[in-house]
Amino acid sequence: MQFERLAILGVGLLGGSFALAARRARLARRIVGYSKSPTTTRTALERGIIDEEADSALRAVHGADLVLLAVPVVSTGDLLKQLRHGLEPHALLMDVGSTKGNVVAAVQAQLGARQSQFVPCHPIAGKEKSGVLHAEAGLFDGKRVVITPLAANTDSLVDIATQAWESIGGVVSVMSPEEHDAAFAAVSHLPHLLAFSYVYALSSQPQGSTFLQLAGPGFRDFSRIAAGDPHMWRDILDANRDEVLRQLQIYKQTLAGFEAQMRQGNWTAVEALIRRASQVRLGWDAPTSANDDA
Repeated sequence: MQFERLAILGVGLLGGSFALAARRARLARRIVGYSKSPTTTRTALERGIIDEEADSALRAVHGADLVLLAVPVVSTGDLLKQLRHGLEPHALLMDVGSTKGNVVAAVQAQLGARQSQFVPCHPIAGKEKSGVLHAEAGLFDGKRVVITPLAANTDSLVDIATQAWESIGGVVSVMSPEEHDAAFAAVSHLPHLLAFSYVYALSSQPQGSTFLQLAGPGFRDFSRIAAGDPHMWRDILDANRDEVLRQLQIYKQTLAGFEAQMRQGNWTAVEALIRRASQVRLGWDAPTSANDDA
């Protein structure tokens, strides 16, 4: 499978890596890029990540038969509004957003009858460093890619999207947008919220700086994701608020159970709770995509 023209909208870490992976797999004959920052697009061009830079989303998608939106999820609606009149009738659109409910709503609002061309996707891949300078062709190798088809999508278009991701190394799973957002609230968004709140609570104490000087591997492992990009994570928590709050309530109930047993001095019960958690964690085989933080 080969596309004639691939348009990357947002040539950052994910967009740039998709372009490099597509070039490696010969997925597209020509790759055009557009970013809000002309410097980003120029850097991508100079590094051979893209073949051509566009000065607008509208011009980028002109003539493209594959379009990848690699922008923050909150920007999806505005970007679709900018490009919709230049979109080719046969083009496949995909995204890389880590939430899906808001993306689906934006697609339905901005594309209308042409929403059938958009196949929502979420590659579970990333790095601690962002930006086009850190893009790499192998970023998606062996990584899970979740596709959440719209009701308007044809099976054949979803198959094409699947083949596109598989050609650059992705391992595709399919689920509904609702299932996706519920799952990632539990295994990604809530853990980040807990890490943020824990580090904030620690640093807010008068002795916080002293405590930090004594921190070791346990603190490092638990708090690593608290170093995530504040703007991005604000947007993710906003976009998936209902599901995150639902998971937060479940967690608070569980934490209250731990607290109650400790206050009662029921250490047998505390040990049983810890043992159950330990067994679950030990029995979990981390997928190859587990290095992603979104």
